[in-house]
Amino acid sequence: MTELAAVLWDMDGTLLDSEVLWDEAVYELSERLGRRLTPAVRETTLGNSMDGVLRKLFAYCDVEPTQQAFDESATWLRTRVGEMFDQGLPWRPGAKDLLAAVRASGLRAALVTNTERELTEKALETLGREYFDATVCGDEVRAGKPSPEPYIRAAQLLGLEPEHCLAIEDSPTGTHAAEEAGCAVLVVPSTVPVVARPGVLVIESLVGLDVPALQRTHTHAMG
Repeated sequence: MTELAAVLWDMDGTLLDSEVLWDEAVYELSERLGRRLTPAVRETTLGNSMDGVLRKLFAYCDVEPTQQAFDESATWLRTRVGEMFDQGLPWRPGAKDLLAAVRASGLRAALVTNTERELTEKALETLGREYFDATVCGDEVRAGKPSPEPYIRAAQLLGLEPEHCLAIEDSPTGTHAAEEAGCAVLVVPSTVPVVARPGVLVIESLVGLDVPALQRTHTHAMG
């Protein structure tokens, strides 16, 4: 039997209810680029890295993807989201209690996010650095989610194989990354539906979940 040794946490939309802040900033940036963003296009950017978000926005707004355009838009988006992060970050229901329970249980834990290190450091003021043995950010890997690289890197930092890890996600992008890395995946969708399948369990909320439930989820997924 493959035993659970670590929980790999996504951040935006999973631990923190911060996708709404990204929503506001991405919609604003699209306006600045010359075209009002549709909900359908915004949905395709959920859980993406900075590079992924900007490439989709540029294509939608018919903006030439020059290095200067990328740098200017990335700086604007980073600054805007950072301002909102500084105003306070709300937790997703049940996330804070489960994060503390995982730490108390002795399981290892890592934060695995497409958000860049600069913004992640702001979020860690709310989350608590003491809850994580490792953190992997979107600008610290060659390819962010949906590539499996962030989850593979997190497992490596913990000295584990991915099959001994349970990833907790909220988006199709992150779910695909964790699945491809070889992790069991527990999904609590925040905005976009995720389809359950072998290895991927979808639930409505983290409220009331405990560590034994995570262990059962991992065992079932890796069964």
